[in-house]
Amino acid sequence: MFSKKMLWQSLITLVLLTGTSGVTLAEIPAHLSEQTSQFQRIEQPLGLKVGVAIGGLALIGLELWWFLLYKSSES
Repeated sequence: MFSKKMLWQSLITLVLLTGTSGVTLAEIPAHLSEQTSQFQRIEQPLGLKVGVAIGGLALIGLELWWFLLYKSSES
């Protein structure tokens, strides 16, 4: 059904297609963005951001492996 090569190509394509343009809301000058909400931005450490992203990708990969590639020994 699915090969490992096809799975990796699909994941890489998905990551490349969902990339951002590099401009975030934090980079927009304060005088251009209106503070109309009750929430304040809290800057998180880069290590935490990377860790959460890697953890999420690992869980997605585990789900894909479990449901698409895992072969049980009973059959």
